[in-house]
Amino acid sequence: MALWRKTADNKTARRAGIDGRAQIAIILNMNASEDTVLQVEDLRVCFRHGQNRTEVLRGLSYRLQKGKVLAVVGESGCGKTVHALSLLKLLPPGGKITGGRILYQGKDILSLSAEELRKLRGAGLSMIFQDPMTSLNPIRTIGKQITETIEAHTSYSNLRARAQAVRLLKKVGISNARKRLEEYPFQFSGGQRQRIMIAMALCLQPNVLIADEPTTALDVTIQAQILKLIRDLQRQSGMAAVFITHNLAIVADIADEVLVLYGGYCVEQATVHALFSKPLHPYTQGLLGSLVSLNKKVEHLPAIEGYPPAPGMPEKGCPFAPRCPYAGEKCHSCLPPLIEQEQHKVRCWLVEKNEKSR
Repeated sequence: MALWRKTADNKTARRAGIDGRAQIAIILNMNASEDTVLQVEDLRVCFRHGQNRTEVLRGLSYRLQKGKVLAVVGESGCGKTVHALSLLKLLPPGGKITGGRILYQGKDILSLSAEELRKLRGAGLSMIFQDPMTSLNPIRTIGKQITETIEAHTSYSNLRARAQAVRLLKKVGISNARKRLEEYPFQFSGGQRQRIMIAMALCLQPNVLIADEPTTALDVTIQAQILKLIRDLQRQSGMAAVFITHNLAIVADIADEVLVLYGGYCVEQATVHALFSKPLHPYTQGLLGSLVSLNKKVEHLPAIEGYPPAPGMPEKGCPFAPRCPYAGEKCHSCLPPLIEQEQHKVRCWLVEKNEKSR
């Protein structure tokens, strides 16, 4: 079918007088769109408190390909979790998507009905929430919480759903799974609860997994186990994933591409290799510079001077300008566009200036 479509497109292109290189570009663009499972276009989110309106996300855009992992990184308050909740239309009271589109397999999520959203959540897009301590219902058994999701989206009987729940718990490393279905969240450790959350997120074999800082409340050893589990399951199933974190140290091992958020804006986006080998934005450089190596002795921990902007700061100038050691007059007065350069997208006047001087 795909081959027939390409042949037909080639014939159409030749009749229209399009040369061979243009035909190749058309085919590549067609293939890119076929591989795109999630596309966010100019997403804007605000929160209302009485008469006050605070914009938290300001024109976020990206594409996520099948089988790829996008890491969204940045300091607390930059909009990472708000972005994740927006993908499933789960914003808390007061939150509202004010602009843009979220396309899942070409369909705009923002235009779906309540019933269509219910079918999409879990089956198309699924989420591992940040805190397993509060995400699990404390008065219901683990088995009931997993099976109700399976039964709500499939025609499985309760017996078959329980068998599937047992398989899932074994897959995420919960021993004695059949017996533990009857236990409550308080009977599990923090790492085990997070494994249960992963099992629940994967029970319908979603096409896109959204992981919102899934290792925040865990110690370093358990963090490594959970990250390896997520990475292995993602690669085995071929699903795409959006991995949200403030910890750049773990990004290199799990992601294909990185999007850096600051003050609600994307300030840099690149492949993992390009970002770590040559970060272009001063904020990204500061984040990477603050990573401490066990092989290097330091007297003072490196840090970015100043404080992140408060949500809803005025849209004037670069949001990082007050903390940037290279900021000039233009940085404080005009918001830089997102410039494409050297496998990067970067929002910085300094990069534009260097590009023009070449």
